[in-house]
Amino acid sequence: MTAVPEATELDGSGRAAQPRQLIVTVYGLYSRTEGGWLSVASLIDLLAAVGVDEPAVRSSISRLKRRGILEAVRRDSTAGYELSGDAREILREGDERIFRRERGTPGDGWLLAVFSVPETERHKRHLLRTQLARMGFGTAASGVWIAPAHLHGATAEALTRLGLAGYADLFRADHLAFGDVEAKVRQWWDLDRLDELYTTFIDEHGPALRRWQGRRSVTDEEAFADYVRVLTGWRRMPYLDPGLPAEFLPRDWSGIRAAELFFELHARLEDPARAYVAKTINLD
Repeated sequence: MTAVPEATELDGSGRAAQPRQLIVTVYGLYSRTEGGWLSVASLIDLLAAVGVDEPAVRSSISRLKRRGILEAVRRDSTAGYELSGDAREILREGDERIFRRERGTPGDGWLLAVFSVPETERHKRHLLRTQLARMGFGTAASGVWIAPAHLHGATAEALTRLGLAGYADLFRADHLAFGDVEAKVRQWWDLDRLDELYTTFIDEHGPALRRWQGRRSVTDEEAFADYVRVLTGWRRMPYLDPGLPAEFLPRDWSGIRAAELFFELHARLEDPARAYVAKTINLD
């Protein structure tokens, strides 16, 4: 599998959620207890609740198959698809990031990634840069990438899986001198762009939270639809913002409010959404 699917469908990137990204969200949430498999009929029924029609589901499944994310598998003469081994591994890594609420702290230190790739293998240099950027690394200097230290395990696993470990070194580091770290963080990451993305997320999904806060009862189908939408919108954010310490971020950082919005919707909608899936495809 190339890095391309990881940077799009599997981490939910892209301005508007595409049907294939919604499908990956459904697989990530509900298929892994079944070995990563869902029937085509179940997918069509589930995606209908999110407003995706059958032709779009079938077209998106075909694209995900071509990209090596889904594999066609029949069970008891029932047509369906399961996650590829690589896709299951990527989604497993994503669980920790997507549902991690804690940010790093100044005392945690930093993770530095330094790599050297021969000119004859420049495509691997591009792949390394793409992977590090996808994981939320900032650029401290030419050829020196930086992230909060808690990403060391996920980074090592990803580079090993992609066959890139032989080209990179990872270091645990502290900033000793010179300059103000908060100012440096603004140089290493595009915080203005991140703030825009978080604000967009709040604008898109804030109405759903206000709607559910005003209700005494929860409709399972509506909960499922809203949960899939908000998770698809959220799951790219922990890759763009790698949990930077709040002490180094601007005051009233929109990422804090966006996280509060996501986790409150997660708490309200997760159980009724799973109940809807259980009724729809009989996972229970």
